Amino acid sequence: MVVIKKENNGNIIMEYIFIHGLGQNSSSWNETISNIKNNKKISCPELFSLFKEKDKNYDNLYSSFVEYCNNINNKLNLCGLSLGGILALNYAIDFPDKIESLVLIGTQYKIPKIIFNIQTSIFKLLPNSLFKNFGLHKKDVIQLANSMKNIDFSNKLEKIKCPVLIICGSKDNLNIKSAKYLYKNIENAKLKIIENTGHVVNEKNPKILASELELFYTP
Repeated sequence: MVVIKKENNGNIIMEYIFIHGLGQNSSSWNETISNIKNNKKISCPELFSLFKEKDKNYDNLYSSFVEYCNNINNKLNLCGLSLGGILALNYAIDFPDKIESLVLIGTQYKIPKIIFNIQTSIFKLLPNSLFKNFGLHKKDVIQLANSMKNIDFSNKLEKIKCPVLIICGSKDNLNIKSAKYLYKNIENAKLKIIENTGHVVNEKNPKILASELELFYTP
């Protein structure tokens, strides 16, 4: 049983966890967080350090992420982009009582296999030096991507009952269809399309993203 800490006034203490995508690291959130005016307890885990010595596949990453989240006694507000959004969505489905709110940015609910196969093929052609920012070696990135092909949360979205904000850049053509599907199929979801922005909203339009998060998080 999870014990929820409370402040002296009886209010539940909220934890905010911002989860980066593949090809990013925790610093990808720096500018977004710096533009959030209201003080919040925000954590930005380095996803790939959670692997430790485990094989680099999605199941191991998710189990490590679950362990990270479950070690926090407080209710969680998860905000994830791309791979981070998939992890946040997965966790919210599995642990709905632990989640206070959910923000999904450029997130797929079902991996489009054709697109992923093309992406993996491109990864194989790229030089190892380009993978430095991924926090993983090239072979590990390919292994992780291949392990995600069968992800499909289509029949589990009804388990999410918390408030949900779905964000997608207007130029994020690969994910905008998924954003609209999530909006239609999650009970308490809102959808925000950020104009003139691509996939990595936290890096390309952090001020607008921060204002949308502030608005969403304000009671």
